Amino acid sequence: MAAHPLTVGFDLDMTLIDSRPGIKAAYRALSARTGTHVDADAAVTRLGPPLEEEIRRWFPAEWVAEISELYRELYPEHAITGTLAMPGAREAVDAVHAAGGRAVVVTAKYEPNAKLHLAHLGIAADAVIGSLWAEGKAEALREHGARVYVGDHTGDVRGAHTAGALSVAVATGPCGADELRAAGADVLLGDLTDFPSWLDRYLAGGADGAAASA
Repeated sequence: MAAHPLTVGFDLDMTLIDSRPGIKAAYRALSARTGTHVDADAAVTRLGPPLEEEIRRWFPAEWVAEISELYRELYPEHAITGTLAMPGAREAVDAVHAAGGRAVVVTAKYEPNAKLHLAHLGIAADAVIGSLWAEGKAEALREHGARVYVGDHTGDVRGAHTAGALSVAVATGPCGADELRAAGADVLLGDLTDFPSWLDRYLAGGADGAAASA
């Protein structure tokens, strides 16, 4: 795929969407279905890595694939309507479009469920690529020619750098500002409400890897 003059990648959970209420509901449904306790409140403090990492905490290793599939099947009924857009999420994507660019979502979440979230919340991504985590996200970022990747986790910082993209981190997920900075985030924003003004500066040549800020 030819690179667009401006393509910005976005992570999903805790970057564009606050999926904690929906994920809690999905884990509770999973517990009810399987009879195995999952601490949903604890699970939503660890969002970012692939689902299987969390499932492995509660179920035997030989059940992980089967239970993960069951969770994904339960997810649309229990997790979509309870999930909210993060502050500034729609405006951030709109800012990319207003600049003539493309906004692509690259997430560890199961792709069909990621698309359901975006459709429900009216967030107009140009492409959605799921089941990619950390350095693995670089595959999709390179394919779409993303110059910038926005995420909330140190794994997102690694994914951006592996792809040769600028890492823009938002301190809205499980990783705090100091942790994101230590991981090498090029730019640090409080949340996505700061993104449109940053993008304006970036496109004007006033923001780059040397301009990381809290």
